[in-house]
Amino acid sequence: MNKTIRHTSVFVLLLVLALLGRATWVQAYEAKALADDQKNRRKTIAQYAQPLGNIVVAGSPVTGSERNGGGTDLEYRRTYTDGELYAAVTGYSSQAYGATQLEGIYADVLDGTDERLRNPLDAVTRKQQEPGTVLTTIDPAVQKAAYRALGNKKGAAVAVDPVSGRILALASTPSYDPSKISGTNDGAAWQALTGDEDKPLVNRALRQPLPPGSTFKLVVAAAALEDGLYRSVDTATESPDPYTLPHTRTVLRNENASAPCENATIRTALRYSCNNVFGKMAADLGRDKVRAMAEKFGFNDAGLDVPVRAYASVYPSKADPAQTALTGIGQFDVTATPLQMAMVSAAIANDGLLAAPHMVSEVVDSDGDALASFEDGDTRRIVSSSTAGQLRSAMVTVVEEGTGTNAAVAGAEVGGKTGTAQHGENNSKTPYAWFTSYAKDPSTGKQVAVAVMIEDSGAARSEVSGNGLAAPVAQKMMAAALK
Repeated sequence: MNKTIRHTSVFVLLLVLALLGRATWVQAYEAKALADDQKNRRKTIAQYAQPLGNIVVAGSPVTGSERNGGGTDLEYRRTYTDGELYAAVTGYSSQAYGATQLEGIYADVLDGTDERLRNPLDAVTRKQQEPGTVLTTIDPAVQKAAYRALGNKKGAAVAVDPVSGRILALASTPSYDPSKISGTNDGAAWQALTGDEDKPLVNRALRQPLPPGSTFKLVVAAAALEDGLYRSVDTATESPDPYTLPHTRTVLRNENASAPCENATIRTALRYSCNNVFGKMAADLGRDKVRAMAEKFGFNDAGLDVPVRAYASVYPSKADPAQTALTGIGQFDVTATPLQMAMVSAAIANDGLLAAPHMVSEVVDSDGDALASFEDGDTRRIVSSSTAGQLRSAMVTVVEEGTGTNAAVAGAEVGGKTGTAQHGENNSKTPYAWFTSYAKDPSTGKQVAVAVMIEDSGAARSEVSGNGLAAPVAQKMMAAALK
């Protein structure tokens, strides 16, 4: 063999060895990364090669799958039963636009690719397993009551079992049908949703904190009782009417000028929603004490997962005395989600203990074996039993004799608090209407805590109130929960 042929043979051999080495590296070391790459079309094809697992409400699936038509290599697409009713719970699973909420969090379980679904042999062969199932805590009767009562209003509602922390209802309106955007050719429907100024894709129950108005007075009252500023809800406060904000000439007035708010007790101040009382109370306590109580209830928690991540409700870290007084009536930079205000009522209803809210009870494989379980009643103490009892008593007065009469449920103990929050510069826009409450049936022991926020009802400004717009929604939810 001459020298030229020998050198060429060695060079070709090196190329072959390099090719074999690269192929071995790709097949052995990079195989999993390449297979899992989101840009790998085979991954998407495998994901939709079989019907997806389901999200279940009270034993019945509210999701499903159907075969795709022609024009796509994805065999199945997601379908939804009563999609608009449960969209705030399920989110959407779209072959074009991804997945959100429970559909996104448990995507691997629902499409059968979660490693926990594989047995040892399947882990080697990478065989796709039967998908799993997500079991929710939602009560369909309460969910339907919330959604129907909200109607064509822009708003949200949440119901929680105070003892277990189970979320019984989570509704946001306007809603949307996730089935209309689940395929690969739903661009027109997607553009309509994303271009809608009412933002139907926003989960207002969890992800749109707004000023809570006078519902926040429950937090301030809790801080005053726990701090010892006032001995009980029936102790007279030192509250001039009207009240001038500290170091300013700005006067804080009450909506009802004839209400007996001067030096009113906490009970009377909640009954008539006296701004002067709670503005001064917050200023007397000081920003740090009010913030500490708000944070015990869950404000400023950026990691609240139910398991969908809820946006943080906010009590400001910076506020001068005048601004602190305004936080006492749920204004200035205070914001809250309906979930957060339901948590406030839930802790008061549960004797001062707050159970961790959650809307998934269990995630199971195709055989029904648990992959993950979420325990009920994971509680922490927020206020003393005495404080909680006094606040419940005062909240009952609000419903029986005060600003929350539209929330009454026959045969049940119902306590609540209304709120009307300013909106826009100098309150130039239609206010937000709020209501938070709890209800207990003494004969069955059933109980529920609720919060409702009406962002826009289309009503005239003069007709916007917590009792007029939000309390009737809460009433229907509580009645459904106690049946």
